[in-house]
Amino acid sequence: MSLKRDVRANYLGQGWTALMGLAFIPIYIRYLGMEAWGLVGFMSILQAWLTLLDMGLAPTLSREMARFSAGARSVQSIRNLLRSLELLYVAVALAVVMGVWLAAPLMVDHWLDGGHFARSVLIQVITLMGLVLAARMVEQVYRGAMQGLQQHVWLNLAQSVLATLRWGGAVVVLAWVSPTIEAFFIWQGLVSVLSVLVFAARTYRRLPRATSAARFDGEELKLVGSFAAGMAATTVLALLLTQVDKLLLSKLLPLDQFGHYMLAGSLSGALYFFVGPLATAVSPRLTELAARSEHGVLIETYHGATQWVTMFVLPPALVMAMFAEPLLWTWSGDAVVSGRTAPLLTLLALGTLLNGLMQVPYVTQLAHGWTALTVRMNLLAVLVLIPGVLWSVPRYGAMGAAWAWLALNAAYVFIGMHFMFRKLLPTEKRRWYRDAVFLPLTAAGMMSGLLKLAWPAPSERVHSALWLLAATVLTALGVALATPAPRSFLYRQAQRLRVGAAHG
Repeated sequence: MSLKRDVRANYLGQGWTALMGLAFIPIYIRYLGMEAWGLVGFMSILQAWLTLLDMGLAPTLSREMARFSAGARSVQSIRNLLRSLELLYVAVALAVVMGVWLAAPLMVDHWLDGGHFARSVLIQVITLMGLVLAARMVEQVYRGAMQGLQQHVWLNLAQSVLATLRWGGAVVVLAWVSPTIEAFFIWQGLVSVLSVLVFAARTYRRLPRATSAARFDGEELKLVGSFAAGMAATTVLALLLTQVDKLLLSKLLPLDQFGHYMLAGSLSGALYFFVGPLATAVSPRLTELAARSEHGVLIETYHGATQWVTMFVLPPALVMAMFAEPLLWTWSGDAVVSGRTAPLLTLLALGTLLNGLMQVPYVTQLAHGWTALTVRMNLLAVLVLIPGVLWSVPRYGAMGAAWAWLALNAAYVFIGMHFMFRKLLPTEKRRWYRDAVFLPLTAAGMMSGLLKLAWPAPSERVHSALWLLAATVLTALGVALATPAPRSFLYRQAQRLRVGAAHG
């Protein structure tokens, strides 16, 4: 398997998926209004909380598929595990549909401030959300399997096509069929069902045939139970830490104000595109290296991956934080929305940047089958942070929640990481902080700060977009020169150009 090829495929595929998810948001808001976009944000909260029902099984399946690729599992055992998880997920998905349908009136009457929407419309929309969420839950089984099998090229191609259909098709539906929130969610449900069918067919096609038919096997579930339990605990605590702000805001704020917070969250969440593809590609590779006890190769793979993550996420994150209001105006064309959303975007972008730096260390822990640290850190953070959020949100609204997100991730990077290195990579902490955090952060901060002082405040959105692009490129150059792996890459490319010019 080619790690470089998988990383490229992930960036291209997930980049297109992220572009599809962001590009059409201003159009959705134009057709549906900010209150309706608040409902879309509410569905994302429900989706996040429903990961509690995952019980850590999807990432567990991905890890076991990687171990199967490394020869640690037989064909029959991995097929039985897949079938067992399929049946569990289908049962949970049916329970989700029924539960959301029964809970919809309670959500409308006692939780949401529905604005101008009629009660019957809200109930219908939330019921449709349940159908969409159930299909997406089942879809995660096959996504995890394909990632573990390192089928990144095909997976990203399929995701790109389906994302175009999901988000671009929604614009077609709103423009030419029905400009209603109900039509939007019906379309989302249809695409989600199609996604399940496509990914399921591909997963079984990639697995070798077994001597007997796949079946539900409780013993296979017991074998992965310990790791899955750790993943489930990690998921529960991480969910409390990352979603409690949104949950409280959905209760405490009107839908239009909540929509601004979710708008900032959508943009800052796009930064995960710069992290996720590489972390997804390197995770099965780290699992294979850990299974084979190739510690030296694992260390170099870890440092290379963390430095490239920094290279990819730091420039756009700092530009997003420094130029939040012009970025929002360039994207949406709405000065009022931009002004109200920009302070939130600055804080959320910085918090997401720090969270992104934790992704490769996190998958390194999973590669070693060690979930205890993340569980303990998240538990401590819950005990400290949630009371803080409960105090700050009623007093300071969305800004209190945004500050909490930033403080949480700063504590993880500058405090929690010490414990990970002490157990897994005891000689590598200084190198990581120096090469993947402090040096590139200093370079990026200085470059973006100077560019902020030189900002000409263009009056045309096209000119503003060009300036933002230039700021990102210049900041990226500063990070590349300060970070060993990208700097070595640039040096090699320069050497090749010199050799080519000499022979030319």
